[in-house]
Amino acid sequence: MSEPNGNYRWLDDDGPAFGGPGVQPRWTSSRKDAVATAYAASSRIWFTTSHGILNEIYYPTIDRPQTRDMELLFTDEATFFHEDKRDLDYDFHYIDENALAIRATATDRGGRYKVVKEFITDPHHPVVLMHVKITGDPEMLSRLKCYALLAPHLDVGGAGNSARSLDIAGRRCMLAWKNGVSLAFGADCGFSRSSCGYVGTSDGYQDLLQNMRMTWNFGQALDGNIAMMGEIDIARHPEFTIAIAPGEGFHSALAQMMSTLATPYSEHRARFINQWHRALPPLQLAAASDDDGRLLRVSHAVILTHEDKTYSGAFIASASIPWGASKSDDDLGGYHLVWTRDMVQSATAMLACGRVDTALRALVYLACTQHPDGSFSQNFWIDGTPYWQGMQLDEVAFPVILAWRLWKANGLGNFDIVPFVASAAAFLVRYAPVTQQERWEENAGYSPSTLAAVISALVCAADICSAHGSAELGNFILEYADWIEAHLDEWTTTKRGILDPDVPYHYMRIRPPAMGEPFHNPDVAPGSLHLSNREPGEKTDFEAREIIDAGFLELVRYGIRRADDPLIIDSLKVVDKILKIDTPYGPCWRRYNHDGYGQRKDGGPYNGSGQGRAWPIMTGERAHFELASGKDVSLYVKALEQFSSFGGMLPEQVWDYADLPERGMYFGRSAGSAQPLVWAHAEYLKLLRSVTDGQVFDRISVVAERYAVPKDQRHFQSRLEVYQLSRPIGCMVQGGTLRVMDAAPFHLVYTTDGWTTQHRVESRQVGRPGSYVDVTTNPAQTGSIVFTIQWAHDNRWLGHNCEVEVLTEAMEQGTAAEKPKA
Repeated sequence: MSEPNGNYRWLDDDGPAFGGPGVQPRWTSSRKDAVATAYAASSRIWFTTSHGILNEIYYPTIDRPQTRDMELLFTDEATFFHEDKRDLDYDFHYIDENALAIRATATDRGGRYKVVKEFITDPHHPVVLMHVKITGDPEMLSRLKCYALLAPHLDVGGAGNSARSLDIAGRRCMLAWKNGVSLAFGADCGFSRSSCGYVGTSDGYQDLLQNMRMTWNFGQALDGNIAMMGEIDIARHPEFTIAIAPGEGFHSALAQMMSTLATPYSEHRARFINQWHRALPPLQLAAASDDDGRLLRVSHAVILTHEDKTYSGAFIASASIPWGASKSDDDLGGYHLVWTRDMVQSATAMLACGRVDTALRALVYLACTQHPDGSFSQNFWIDGTPYWQGMQLDEVAFPVILAWRLWKANGLGNFDIVPFVASAAAFLVRYAPVTQQERWEENAGYSPSTLAAVISALVCAADICSAHGSAELGNFILEYADWIEAHLDEWTTTKRGILDPDVPYHYMRIRPPAMGEPFHNPDVAPGSLHLSNREPGEKTDFEAREIIDAGFLELVRYGIRRADDPLIIDSLKVVDKILKIDTPYGPCWRRYNHDGYGQRKDGGPYNGSGQGRAWPIMTGERAHFELASGKDVSLYVKALEQFSSFGGMLPEQVWDYADLPERGMYFGRSAGSAQPLVWAHAEYLKLLRSVTDGQVFDRISVVAERYAVPKDQRHFQSRLEVYQLSRPIGCMVQGGTLRVMDAAPFHLVYTTDGWTTQHRVESRQVGRPGSYVDVTTNPAQTGSIVFTIQWAHDNRWLGHNCEVEVLTEAMEQGTAAEKPKA
């Protein structure tokens, strides 16, 4: 977008600002007091607050922050200069317990004046409103000067912004622009003076800090990191309304700002609150809470707020940028992106609250962003554009589980889930059990939490396919799930644990891929992991058996393992010894030991390394397990409620060490990563529903009925071994079936007697998952199965033989013992 044309009455004042382009841009605090929007879909704007001031404004979609922050500045031009967020004490309230209208009352520490601010959006249009009322000692108010300071970060960045002052309909205001996005900034009373400057050199904050009065009146600041400041004549207007209106052009932003200001603020507020009264949470769940349903109300609204209004059904992970005050334009995504894992948690929480329509919107959106191969990007912008490029199998699995839940809830309407589900299941079959990244997005291998989602999704997909006329495909998918489940403990545990001498056999965080398996890392020793977020000078490579997380609890949550499984119980002993933190507000757990994703040990922000802190979401996950064990979980419910901020925001991490007041770190309170974490709010809502029902809401009946029963009561036994060229195996147990699979049709040519005789078998196609051939061995068979492949479409041969040794049970266990140990 070029500089605005001459159709506007520009106010050049003192001319261009000096000191461009300003200091390097930074985002702002990630510890939000609130995230809010109007409930109406027409108001395509969101805002966040922290420290009593306005933070990022998102427009026109919830992944596009357009500002850094906006605050008030005060001075008597002689003895003091006060910055709203640093020099005033404030408290925070919701104006209405069922709406996201916010009131922050800031008080001068000398008791001379008080500022009451209310934040809402125009209930129908993309404009953020801050209504202000200033009271205090009359003599002080006669001398007090008030300024509104706004830092635009248009088009998701602080660099390259421009702004000018202008007169619209007799009112002084300001206009910023960059890359096709404009932002109008004004007040219902108009600014008495204004200035556009470069941050750190010529902005209004620097002027007041240096001179204790407004001496600069720059008419424009172009192409830089800028801030706009407008003076409010509070002697004449002690009560006023500020409006911030982004738009897709200059006229759009300016006209919308003026139109919104033409309506009295009280009318906007009444409509804003009335809209939210149409979206009340299920108050019957409040009986399971310890705070009379306060966090229930906030969590319900927080999840709804994080849904986009242009791309219906798209939920982001958080309207925050972790450690934002230390992040520049280089970190474009923050957490305001879609992760299918987080998004399905949000949608499932809405199901738990009875909002079937919301969950269906989420599923349809996911179906529209699914890749042709059935997968999903690691995370992506609202429009589907990928951001990070990793492959996480649980993020492919969770949408299938959501589809199954909606199917069972009779909530699909006219949406046909079979193609979507079959495509996702095919991807899982091609890649599971080895994931490039598990849920912590860092390491490859065999993850208990990932495989819990994968097994559950495959069983759900099999159920859906079988019920919709594809029994053969359903059975094939189910057999694949059974194969993974049969090897689950073999792949994800250690029998040589060192974390607790009394518990040598327990689940690990993840077993790394061995040589020849997908995503093998040749730069570390066999059976070891490399952790890339450790602080300088710290050890980075660990044996898999040295690291544990509580991800195996997902096996109980979905119904793959019973809560009284001895391996689960023993693994929890290790988790509690290594990861549990007893905070003043209740128990909490770290993700895994040696985690470096968190506030540094000195309390400073994470900068690529740090110390992973305790996550409240882990308290929710533990509560679900204890509920499945038949225990009272009120302790955990109360802990989650107390981990939340005074605005009801649940943080990603809490500070889990002694207080560091100089860093703003307090034991058990929010650390500096992301707040809110929407996943944590979803976990809390599901926990209330689970307590109300007396059983885990996330439990999948078709999974639990198959696996969460004693082994001697199962009606099936998996004797399958799967061979794919991407994950070859070297041995199998006699009496089992070798299944050779490939994406394309093929002929399998094999021998069991050293090519004295040979067999040629045409593969059987099962739709999207591909083709397979089964070779069954007898209970006494030994030796090897040697085979090669010829593809049907071009008669191409594999070019070498593959060999799978057939062993007795004892021999196979001995071979397993010779593999890299965990």
